[in-house]
Amino acid sequence: MDGGEALRRLAEGRLHDPFSVLGRHPAGDGDVVVRAYLPSVESAEIVESGEPMSRRPGGDVFEWRGRGDRVPVRYRIRSRRDGRILEDFDPYAFEPQLSDGDLESFGRGDHFRSHWLLGARRRRVDGVDGVLFALWAPNAERVSVVGDFNDWDGRRHPMGVRGRSGVWELFIPGLDAGALYKYEIRHGPSGRVLTRSDPFARSFELRPRTASRVAPDAAYAWTDSAWMEGQKNFEWRRAPISIYELHCGSWARGPSGEFLDYRALADRLVPYLEETGFTHVELLPITEHPLDASWGYQATGYFAPTSRYGDADGLRCLIDRLHGRGIGVLLDWVPGHFPRDAHGLAAFDGEPLFEYADPLKAEQRDWGTLAFNYDRREVRSFLVSSALHWLEEFHFDGIRVDAVAAMLYLDYSREPGQWTPNVHGGNENLEAVGFLRTLNEAAHLEFPGTLIIAEESTAWPGVTRPTYAGGLGFSLKWNMGWMHDTLAYLSMDPVHRKHHHDRVTFGPVYAFSENFLLPLSHDEVTHGKGSLLAKMAGDRWQQFANLRLLFTFQWTYPGKKLLFMGSELGQPSEWDHDGQVPWELLGAPEHAGVRKLVGDLNRLYRTREPLHGRDFESSGFRWLRWDDRESSVLSYLRIGSRGDVVVVLNFTPIPREGYRIGVPRSGEYREILNSDSRFYGGSDVGNPAPIAAENVPWMDQPFSIPVTLPPLAGIVLEAP
Repeated sequence: MDGGEALRRLAEGRLHDPFSVLGRHPAGDGDVVVRAYLPSVESAEIVESGEPMSRRPGGDVFEWRGRGDRVPVRYRIRSRRDGRILEDFDPYAFEPQLSDGDLESFGRGDHFRSHWLLGARRRRVDGVDGVLFALWAPNAERVSVVGDFNDWDGRRHPMGVRGRSGVWELFIPGLDAGALYKYEIRHGPSGRVLTRSDPFARSFELRPRTASRVAPDAAYAWTDSAWMEGQKNFEWRRAPISIYELHCGSWARGPSGEFLDYRALADRLVPYLEETGFTHVELLPITEHPLDASWGYQATGYFAPTSRYGDADGLRCLIDRLHGRGIGVLLDWVPGHFPRDAHGLAAFDGEPLFEYADPLKAEQRDWGTLAFNYDRREVRSFLVSSALHWLEEFHFDGIRVDAVAAMLYLDYSREPGQWTPNVHGGNENLEAVGFLRTLNEAAHLEFPGTLIIAEESTAWPGVTRPTYAGGLGFSLKWNMGWMHDTLAYLSMDPVHRKHHHDRVTFGPVYAFSENFLLPLSHDEVTHGKGSLLAKMAGDRWQQFANLRLLFTFQWTYPGKKLLFMGSELGQPSEWDHDGQVPWELLGAPEHAGVRKLVGDLNRLYRTREPLHGRDFESSGFRWLRWDDRESSVLSYLRIGSRGDVVVVLNFTPIPREGYRIGVPRSGEYREILNSDSRFYGGSDVGNPAPIAAENVPWMDQPFSIPVTLPPLAGIVLEAP
């Protein structure tokens, strides 16, 4: 392409490589030509030479020709536009900054710090401060950086493409943190011009505005070094893990209904979690997202904390303060799908790029979103980099991976004819399997002790088995079977429960096939499902008793724990993301009692090793009696390395005196928790005095004790 044709394409916004004509170029015999494309500029000059540039006829290209020693390699251009004088270094005087090795690694799908490569980062080049922009858009004919610094004019800062990598870059001198920007993309085949936010942006405008923002370098001074060092050796398999699931925007709000920022949230959340005894808090997605009602599950910014709640250092402060009080922090993360918003990832450069080209694989009908293309190596680099970014830059202690089943199965929520089989004719998404294994291997290798949790609702084998053993490599998997069966059982009138006793006895058959987490999550209290309290059978008293019984069952059953905010105080209505937890309920004794029970369950769970030390081992659980369906009573042992605890659950409103329980050793047994206690709003039926074990074998145990079972309640006993 000759110079005239290139300049014509430049003016038309179609030039693939603006560096071929702009900037400083040899002109023969020691001369150079300096060209700048300056739309709407009245005049221009090179500062260092003090000489004016000439406008080429019929356009906005300015040139200067002369001896090369009169213009340095890095030079400034002074221009006049609309009465303003503008002066800065010419972006086209700077060579490409990205290394070939990084670009090759990104293209192979194994660059797990691709957010250091792409996006907008402040940089000093040859002593000149500015921002390096880089974008992956292989189907583009031209890409420009547009922003508040160039009047959003795509003619002003076209980017240069790096060979066949599909990556475009441009260093713009003089820019600093806070600048707003997007990318203007001209799709080659169609000529359509698109405007997109930066997929790698680390900051965004407050919605509904959608521009990316050049992020400042992190200024926060962390104080959690001891916590982070300890996490490397975190023996989570044998540790108590009790997770409080929280939506930042609706846990609590300000006096006028406004969102709390991250720091204000910390002021209230940290003491609350200490009071209620949870070991971890899990934040529903705080990755940037356009729609409040998506709760963060339809993200457009995979490297940016949402600006709804403040800035990135505010989030760091929240996590640091939680760590300072011994509370871990988990991030709900969504690598399965993304929304179709025009500024986001959908058909990013004019064609399917982050999503599958096959519409039968791309469309996630349940959410009206698009599925990531895990077969695309650059997409794998993007997603794994996102996960590691949150672990590294924000000190998250783990991530919960949303909707894993939708990723694993090609026919997820699809009818016959609506999905494309894999190369073997099956319904498994083989590329997604490979991605998940890569994700887990990278996270566990680089961040030992990290929890990677799968929300996976099917019988896919080996979700929490190591990848070297053929598994997916997750730390934990949600036990959806336990959740569904238990809630269904407790929604039944107690008179019918004996006919459905297997709902609460079948679980141990598979409880040790995976590393399970027992979830009572936000999904169970939304979309017309009602609150946990509202699901419980019976009148008001029975509903509260059933709810306390549910929590006692959850906290004493094998598996780690998760509870959604508001449930811990018996919220009667389902979750409202536009409001806040109804804290005024704590003025009512029955609601305050539920919260006190949850706090006591957490403290019991954390201090009694049998309740957490062998959660994933069958040796840590033993039925005492599972088949008392007539009485709807369950009894079991939780067995630890330093003793046992006895759990008895009565799923009827009938108190039972003298109910004999087998126990493994002699001595006096004392009741260490009773969900029917008056302190929790119960009727206070129970066993206040120690009970001496009798030399009467029972339930395959050498000793036994007669206990009083309170109505719709659970008791926990231990020997000294």
